[in-house]
Amino acid sequence: MTTELTILTLAALLQVVQFLLYSVTAQMQVGSKAAASPRDKKIELTGTAGRLQRAMNNHFEGLILFTIAAVVISVSGQSTPVTATCAWLYLGARVLYIPAYAFGLTPWRSVIWAVGFFATVTMLVAAVL
Repeated sequence: MTTELTILTLAALLQVVQFLLYSVTAQMQVGSKAAASPRDKKIELTGTAGRLQRAMNNHFEGLILFTIAAVVISVSGQSTPVTATCAWLYLGARVLYIPAYAFGLTPWRSVIWAVGFFATVTMLVAAVL
C-alpha cells in the first residue's frame, strides 16, 4: 500500500476519533434524551461541543479532496516523496486542527487548515503533471 493510502486510512480513523469527541461533548451539553430524540427541532450546540462539531464537518469536507488526491496518486502509480510528504502534512494538520478549533486558537486554526489544504492541492497538481 502506498504512503498516501496509508495516510488516507489514518485520516479516516481520525474522523472516527473526531466523531467520538463531538458525540461525547454534545451529549454532555444536551443530554441523552435529546441525543436519542428524532431531532425534529434543530439543536444548536455551543462552546466546545459546537466547535468540535464544526471541526468534524470541516474534516469531512477536506477528506473528500484528500481522498481523490490519495487514490489518484496511488492508482496511477505517481507516488513520490513529495506526495508522501504532502499526505503526512495533511494528516498532521488535521490532527492539530482539532485542538486548535476546540480551544478557539485564532489565527492558528486557519494557518493549520491552510497547511492541510495546500498539501492536498499540491497532491492534486502532482497527479495531473
